[in-house]
Amino acid sequence: MEMKYAHHFHAYQPGDIVYVKDGDGSGPIEYEERKSPVAIKIRGEEVKGENWTRAMLHSYEHIADTLSRMKGISVDIEPFTFLMLLHYHKSAFEDAVELLGKFDAVPTTPFHPIVPHLDEFEQRILARVSFDFYAPLIGNKPVIGYWLPEAVITRRSAELIESSTDRKLVFLLDERQLLYDFPQAKHSCNRYGNSFVFGREWSISDAFAFNTLDVPGLVSATLAFRDEHKEKLGVPYLVFTASDLESLLGNPAQLDRFTAWMEGLERNGVERVSAMEFVRRKLSGEFKRLDGECSFEMGVKDYSAWSDYFDLSLDGKTSDSRWLGYRRADGKVFAREVNGRKVSQIWKVAFTRLFEELNRVVRRGVLKGLEGLGANAEEFLVRYARVFFRDYYDYFGMDTSLDYVLEPAGGDRNALKLGRIYYLMLLANHSCPRFWENLDTRVAFGNVAVMANALIELMDYFNGCELQNLFVEAYLKLLNFESLYHVWNLGTMPSLEGWETSEDAWKDALRPEVPNSGYNVVTRAALYVGRRDLKGDLRIIIENYNLNWAVADTGHIPGERHGHWENQEWCEHRE
Repeated sequence: MEMKYAHHFHAYQPGDIVYVKDGDGSGPIEYEERKSPVAIKIRGEEVKGENWTRAMLHSYEHIADTLSRMKGISVDIEPFTFLMLLHYHKSAFEDAVELLGKFDAVPTTPFHPIVPHLDEFEQRILARVSFDFYAPLIGNKPVIGYWLPEAVITRRSAELIESSTDRKLVFLLDERQLLYDFPQAKHSCNRYGNSFVFGREWSISDAFAFNTLDVPGLVSATLAFRDEHKEKLGVPYLVFTASDLESLLGNPAQLDRFTAWMEGLERNGVERVSAMEFVRRKLSGEFKRLDGECSFEMGVKDYSAWSDYFDLSLDGKTSDSRWLGYRRADGKVFAREVNGRKVSQIWKVAFTRLFEELNRVVRRGVLKGLEGLGANAEEFLVRYARVFFRDYYDYFGMDTSLDYVLEPAGGDRNALKLGRIYYLMLLANHSCPRFWENLDTRVAFGNVAVMANALIELMDYFNGCELQNLFVEAYLKLLNFESLYHVWNLGTMPSLEGWETSEDAWKDALRPEVPNSGYNVVTRAALYVGRRDLKGDLRIIIENYNLNWAVADTGHIPGERHGHWENQEWCEHRE
């Protein structure tokens, strides 16, 4: 059979940071983690962790064992996730490194932001760091994949990534992001600018991830894509699926289901090759091509994604509406159901806008500081990854010396603090708070807490300078998150059902889900950091707040409620 099959696994955990400890930037950050014990079951075995991140990272040991017997697999592991795996489960990290040597290791953006939502300066930094980080894993392969977080893409973001490498890239997307001009392009080698692109078959991918088809059903659904025209011509074509690595943990039998699915395809004569290997063989001539194949230009919808609220789509394609809180097509704010109640997603509108502003503020401070040191800012900030991810780079014997890192700053060690602050800002841009429908989550707390750390460290760096006020004002926006509804006139935005932009809807969306604080999670997280880090005259910023409400407890994420939490009511932090 000419049908080929590939599956990609995306691995990402945002971590459970509640507080970043002070540091001068000369070494990796140290931080305090949430203590909220939980257990999950894999193949009948209970895997425990002191928080969700620890439990999930521990489970990677089981996943690596299964995938080591697979073929045609590609994997990306978000860099901070990879670093945590090295710190907490070194044996699983080493297994993953061995696994990526066998499969196609796919570079991905560090810290898992929605890339097109970032300024182009951050996009360039992160693109360069992604290839530097993955250098020991991709070797000298001429064709490599690239995974954008949530697959959110624009042509401009793709160009910035392309400009950061001399390799041929294959962007791994979702079929609902692609704009087919002619039927032969489906499952073929298609161009996207200077790169190539494949879209996953989302219906099969989701059927596996959410357990809606049994193994025979998965095999049949895959074989249903048989292309008789290409079979007669002897032209290989690729059916591509993708899912989160954590989809292997959806229930105790998921690992076995995936293995049986792959074996079922093999018994039917379907060869398994990765999307990148498929493109490599097409380009080399090993796989026969259709006339013009690998020159077909595939259109891709800007700001499309692989996991949007598809029921809101007006054109049968996805978008980034899930992370915006409003439908990009018409600007209407919508609501989603959370634990039996409809919650307006207007909070995402404010959260997105606020973090765009805070990113600009931090960037301005860092670049101003580096300018004062006469540094080449972009080159230094790229090299600072060797400090932030030092243990990872040391594992592969790559240069992590401060001489190397500081060369673009003329050796001035004052740059290290600015590099640290910039990377804290990047770390605060995880996409997952806006993925979920409720604001009060451990991941939202983590983003806000780390951003608060960055702002307070900038206040300290620019102490005595007029610029310090800029960072104070930015921090106050975190503390006063609830007031942004009126500051930004959010009530004037259009809504899907007529009520989602009302003040009542806003207040309901911000309502705390913990019994021991009356503050929304943004205020709560900013205050939790501020009560520990604000010193001297800056202490006046929080003097009118109830510091007893500055707790790190949050509500549970709906998608994590299947875990066996010691506290089922809320996601606590035991101090």
